[in-house]
Amino acid sequence: MAIEEPKFEVLLTDGAFEIRKYAPFIVAETMVEGDMDQASSKGFRLIADYIFGNNQAVSSASSEKIAMTAPVTIEPQMNEMSMGTANKWLIKFIMPSQYTLATIPKPKNSAVNLREVSVKRYAVLKYSGINFQSRVQTKTQEALDWVAKRNLQMIGQPQLSRYDPPWTLPMLRRNEVMIEISNP
Repeated sequence: MAIEEPKFEVLLTDGAFEIRKYAPFIVAETMVEGDMDQASSKGFRLIADYIFGNNQAVSSASSEKIAMTAPVTIEPQMNEMSMGTANKWLIKFIMPSQYTLATIPKPKNSAVNLREVSVKRYAVLKYSGINFQSRVQTKTQEALDWVAKRNLQMIGQPQLSRYDPPWTLPMLRRNEVMIEISNP
């Protein structure tokens, strides 16, 4: 059974790079501290706890399991572009498209927030393998250089999106550095 991913349209392809236009979606997100690996693990556990039932269903007093989706995204919270120096991270799960903010179960843990994301455009660098912090920094710099070379206007911080569980063979893992841009 396929894992749901957010809907997008590819506007441009250039080797491993794409410019995509994403339809609106809802995220469950949490802010965590630590290095990239610590934050990824802590943030994943907090949001997984929410989707596995630590929530309040809208139409009843019970909880509801929410399907896992992809990707899991980590975004540094800082004033510089380097994923290597961040100590605060925003971890996000994209919620299944069947939900709206009015119908999605509410988190019982106040560390998990729900938010609707409007239409966005991203410059995306696709790659496979393991995400050591140094490798993510290198891939992020490649994406930033590509965005600069094309004279695209970056909005916010680069983010790392991971699509596969940790037991997936490294050469089969799908990763992306995503940089929000204004209209290309």
